[in-house]
Amino acid sequence: MSWGFEEGKVYNRRSDIHSKFGGQQQGGIITPVQHPLVIIVTGEEGLSHGYADRTRADGVFEYFGEGQVGDMTLQRGNLAIASHSAEGKSLLLFRKTNEGLRFATEMVYETHHLERAPDREGNERSAIVFELRPLTAVVEKTEDGVATVNLAESLEELRALAKAAVIVGHQDVTTVVRNVYQRSQDVRNYVLARALGNCEGCGSPAPFSRKDGSPYLEPHHIRRVSDGGPDDPAFVIALCPNCHRHVHAGADGDIYNSSLLDRMVTIEPR
Repeated sequence: MSWGFEEGKVYNRRSDIHSKFGGQQQGGIITPVQHPLVIIVTGEEGLSHGYADRTRADGVFEYFGEGQVGDMTLQRGNLAIASHSAEGKSLLLFRKTNEGLRFATEMVYETHHLERAPDREGNERSAIVFELRPLTAVVEKTEDGVATVNLAESLEELRALAKAAVIVGHQDVTTVVRNVYQRSQDVRNYVLARALGNCEGCGSPAPFSRKDGSPYLEPHHIRRVSDGGPDDPAFVIALCPNCHRHVHAGADGDIYNSSLLDRMVTIEPR
């Protein structure tokens, strides 16, 4: 469950979404000002113009950006999708049905590409197509891919990779684009190495070791309701399981999370 939304359940756009979170009343991309949240809605409107959102065989969901006439640009709602990780915002996908909006799942932006597609007036234009992956797949893949972090390796090198994981913008065609799994691992590797085997919340040593011998700590995304996917390492903290559950399940979890944010100023100066 993400932000109180249950996967597969149908919600009313006006009462269940806008009354609680605000955001644009029209269009397929909703960006509430007061919440770290980006909501995207997929439907069949594009079919009338000769294109539509689709799921690839490798699990990537390709989502056409906003902009009805002329070339699409990476601004407003489109920029919100591309920058959601860097901004610490959750990206939620809903599917339009006759009954309302069915919550699909939480997604993570991987990259985007450009395609030629008709606009509302039937003219060919450059369309932005976002390549998104389900957050659950990213979390599982990152967990499965955990490797022993070499503490002797340059922490600055690991930090550089972690910071690069959330850079937003057009990729040069000669640049090798690291997928979201690799970028998530880069952030995780740096945060765990930075902790030196101690919880960055309570300061206690990791309670046990992983099968590979590395200290067991869990990266927590301070700015997001859910953990997983790339984020600025200045807002990701390594916690022991007890502190992690304190944030998500404790009666004072929000207060504790705020204290962790204050602590990050000294842990990871910006």
